[in-house]
Amino acid sequence: MFINPEMDPLGAGYNVIQSRIAVGSGSLWGKGFLNGTQSKLKFLPEPHTDFIFSVFSEEWGFVGALVVLGLFTFVLWRMISIAVKSKDRQGKIMVGSLSGWLWFQIVESVGMSIGILPVTGAPLPFMSYGGSALVSVFVAVGLIISVGLSDEEERVEYEKCK
Repeated sequence: MFINPEMDPLGAGYNVIQSRIAVGSGSLWGKGFLNGTQSKLKFLPEPHTDFIFSVFSEEWGFVGALVVLGLFTFVLWRMISIAVKSKDRQGKIMVGSLSGWLWFQIVESVGMSIGILPVTGAPLPFMSYGGSALVSVFVAVGLIISVGLSDEEERVEYEKCK
């Protein structure tokens, strides 16, 4: 149904149609903070979890969506750079796996908000409401930072030995 949600606009396609309307109505600069009509008037289902990117895009527009995607790109780039610089094989694998997991969640959440991927309920990291998703993302980021710091400590000790 995600390929053509207009076939069932009041059933299975409703979520995707309303999400597309929310993203598109944001225009270039958006409607302003807390001025989004799709979420405020309850047209958009689950605006605080599944469709948080749609709400954000409606309120902050295309520019705000680009800023959020740019920040996600920066965070993922830093994670990958930690994996590349790590000398520990297990650290590389862990950081690469966690980075891939976060990348998948970001792509799936944004993709379902703009209607190019099926609606699965994947949360958008750092933005979606929900305790368990947020805790697991912060644990993953903490593990990645731990790998980065342990490699930095090894470099500092190596420099002292020279």
